[in-house]
Amino acid sequence: MAGMKFGSTENIGLTWAINTYLPGLVAERFKNSRIVAYSTGCVYPLVDIKTGGCTEQDPPVAYGEYAQSSLGRERMFQFGSQKYNTPVTIIRLNYAIDMRYGVLSDIALKVKNNQPVDLEMGHVNVIWQGDANHVVLRAFDIAASPAKILNITGPEILSVRRLVEEFAVLFNTEPIFTGKEADSALLSNSSEAHRLFGYPQVTSKQLVEWLADWINNNRTMLGKPTHFEVRDGKY
Repeated sequence: MAGMKFGSTENIGLTWAINTYLPGLVAERFKNSRIVAYSTGCVYPLVDIKTGGCTEQDPPVAYGEYAQSSLGRERMFQFGSQKYNTPVTIIRLNYAIDMRYGVLSDIALKVKNNQPVDLEMGHVNVIWQGDANHVVLRAFDIAASPAKILNITGPEILSVRRLVEEFAVLFNTEPIFTGKEADSALLSNSSEAHRLFGYPQVTSKQLVEWLADWINNNRTMLGKPTHFEVRDGKY
């Protein structure tokens, strides 16, 4: 689990070194191990929300240096898996939620601070970090050669507008919007992971309530926006 996203456009060489070159070294060094490697749902294209999100069978269309180098990371582990018969699972994750960081934190803080929320990226998938970790650790059992690709996210496509409205109620503020929902968004379909490992234990409703309580009690935040609103791959 090594990667560079934030500032990737400003430091392209380092982005590729961390996201692609380093994984090649890891695949070589640990060729006799079982490997579970984090990737990202950002390797998928924006898709119509009516599709339900990209599945593992959909070809990646990586926009921007971060997504391209992350796809390079996948290719390095796929190469190692084929060359050395290393069992590998590649995890395409989006978006993991921690109380201190994540898409929901980005939205909640803007609502709490009476700032407008851009609706153009109008829909998202999320999953509690603990539920994601639960699946990732079990993914060693399904590692294979050629490498197996697995989407990990929650089962719902969440409306950003609706999330803003829910946080506004919990914070006793007025929702403020800018822009209009596009027909497409960065969405993943995680039905294969749900078939293998079951549904996440923590619901999106619970995450919203937990996060509102966390922020209302002035608990620690990491101060690292996800930039989930980005539609051109430039993070």
